This record gives sequence, structure tokens and C-alpha cells, in this order.
Amino acid sequence: MFVVRGSEVSCVLVTGGAGFFGDVLKRRLLEDGFDCVSIDLQPDPMTHPRLRSVQGDIRDAGLVDELFSRHRFDAVFHCAAMLAHAVKDKDFLWGSNVDGTAVVARLTAKHGVPKLVFISSNCLWARSFHRPVVEQDEPEPVEIYGRSKWAAERVLERHSDDFDSVVLRSPTIIDTGRLGLLAILFDFIREGRRVWVVGKGDNRYQFVYAPDLADACVRALGAAGSTCYNVGSDDVKPLREVYEHVIAEAGTGARVASLPEAPVLTAMRVAGALKLSPLGPYHWRMIAEDFMFDTSKIKAELSWKPSLTNEEMLVKAYKGYARDFEEIHSRTDVSAHRQPAKMGVIRLLKWLS
Repeated sequence: MFVVRGSEVSCVLVTGGAGFFGDVLKRRLLEDGFDCVSIDLQPDPMTHPRLRSVQGDIRDAGLVDELFSRHRFDAVFHCAAMLAHAVKDKDFLWGSNVDGTAVVARLTAKHGVPKLVFISSNCLWARSFHRPVVEQDEPEPVEIYGRSKWAAERVLERHSDDFDSVVLRSPTIIDTGRLGLLAILFDFIREGRRVWVVGKGDNRYQFVYAPDLADACVRALGAAGSTCYNVGSDDVKPLREVYEHVIAEAGTGARVASLPEAPVLTAMRVAGALKLSPLGPYHWRMIAEDFMFDTSKIKAELSWKPSLTNEEMLVKAYKGYARDFEEIHSRTDVSAHRQPAKMGVIRLLKWLS
């Protein structure tokens, strides 16, 4: 068990616990001996003698207050968030990601919980730094999801005198079961089609393996005071090489091909403006750019290190998708990361592939 402010941590709250990453995290916490309470908009099918799952909205202050009063949490893991491609109502996204964070933070303070760990995002930026991004770099989000994550971080800053908050800034989280936009890539590979990169495909874009992020969450309980850490994979290879490795492992006959950068980015902007594509401003800005976090701080202070490279975790996720294809496409009432994103206009590119 970890000790926070002199006390052993035994009971924790996980927001978004029925989601893709929330589920990975709560399984890790249960394995480590924690008692867990999970709250999520979606039903949670998992059962465990030390888990209580609640279907509800973190913006419902009365419900959340009741959970804090009943369970006397030692720490909060705030993972709940709505994704831009998953909802049409942007007010709902903002309310969930920002107002919901405000409710959780206020009640964490009210009930004297000493530690809150928050999952933030690399969507705080939408440009290449041409170097690894460090914790001191000022966020510059360009779309609503990134802006909501930055606003949520600032909500937590206002409670710096009430509890210790540890912000984990994470790139795209990968593991078996991770779908969303990733399912589009997997569909192309599964059907043996051309997998497109924009330009030469020599850009490097970092991911993180879900169990590695869960390990960072647990280690964050031992962080001193309020702080921020970057997490992400090591040895990040160009996207073309990563895709070629996954394709070789899949053995489907797919192959990597290039699209010209300038016309593709223009087409992506137009399709996004017309709401014909699941890809938004962040994606067309970053699809041909490098983005990597510098993870030296969390390695030095919490002895954290990633266990899988980008290509290794993508192979694992693809094999799970191919194995469970029929079940995946019959799912309802699951989080956005657990179901395939709608292709929209990308389906035309698939037909041409």
C-alpha cells in the first residue's frame, strides 16, 4: 500500500471506471489490494468483492457527495472524460470534462481526501515542437477536447491548498480493446487494404500502453505535493515503420502507401468543417507531425518506465480487434474508446484502397 500524508491508502474512487482506461486502472488497483468505487455514465459489467460500481454522472453533485460520505476515500483517480468524436453536443463535452472536474475537485476538498490523480492529454498542443515536450511548456490547445483538458487542469490548480493533485499528461492510450479512431486503421489492415500515411510517413508520434499508464497512476500516489508528469513510450519509430510492423504481424497483405501532404490536409479541413469526418482540427494539424513527451521527470522521481513500444502495443491491440471483430461490432452502451468510430468520408478512401 502507498502512504499519503502519513496514512495508508486503502479505498479509492475511479471516475470513468467503466471506460477503456478506467477499466484497466481499476483492475490494477484491485490486484494491488485497493478497495475501489467506480462511477461512470455507462454500466460496468465487472464484478469483484472489493469493487462497487455506480452508473451515474460526475456532474451530479448530490450523487458524488453521497459516494464520498459513504466510503471515505483515501485518493481519487479522475479518468472520466468525453471525446470530441464521440459526442455532437459540445456543451455536454465541456460540462462533463470541466464542470464534472469542478464537482469532483470540490468534493475531494470538502471531504478531506489528500490526493487526486488526473489523466490529462497531449491534445493540449497541436503543433510539433521538433523536440520532446516538457512539463513546463505552456499548453496551446486548438479544439474543444484539448481546451477542456487544459481548463480541467486549471480547476485543480485552484485547489492546491486543499489536496495534492498529480496531473499525468498522456498521449494516445493503446491496449487490447482500445478502438475509437484506431478501429479505422485496424479495418484497413484486416481487409488487406492500403494503409495511408500523409507525406513520407517519417513523423514520430508517441503512444502509451494502458497498463503502463495505470502503473504511473499508482506510483503517483507517492508523488510529493501537487505536480505534473508526462508519460509515453520509448524508442518511438516513424509511423511508416510502426504500421509496417503491425501489417507484417497481421499477415493480411495490407501495405503502406503515401498521400500528398498539402492536398490531404486541405481535404481534411474541408471535411471537418462540413462534419463529414470523425477527424477534427487536432488530427489534421498533427497527422504528419512529430509529437513526443519528455518522460525523464517521472522516471527520475517515481522510477516509472514504459514496458512496450508503439509497434508492440499496436500489434497487441490489432490482434484483439481481429479476434473479437464480430462481438465488437455488435456492442451497445459502451464508452467511445470501446466501440469503433464512424468512418464518415474516410469510407471513400477505404473503397479506393
